[in-house]
Amino acid sequence: MDDNSKTIHVEVAYALPDKQRIVALELPEGTTVRAAALQSGLDKQFVELDLSAVDLGVFGKGVSKPEEQVLKNGDRVEIYRPLIVDPKEVRKQRAAKVKARKAAE
Repeated sequence: MDDNSKTIHVEVAYALPDKQRIVALELPEGTTVRAAALQSGLDKQFVELDLSAVDLGVFGKGVSKPEEQVLKNGDRVEIYRPLIVDPKEVRKQRAAKVKARKAAE
């Protein structure tokens, strides 16, 4: 059996508006999404991160069970920040501004 069948190469990414990090990891086959996030060490660089509880995704798609989903070679795990503002509320506010502007014209 060759070495490539025993390990996978993945990236774990986290971004703030002013600071981003991508960590490349070599992990054993069978590693889960959550385990990769925990292995990344990004919680040492971003103290607000609780890698045992944050929402995670792979290539922009949220993972509902990161403790169970196994990664494939080349996957990119993404660590999501909690939403500060409800996106629906932002859209409502934006629409209200546009409506007010049109009414003023």
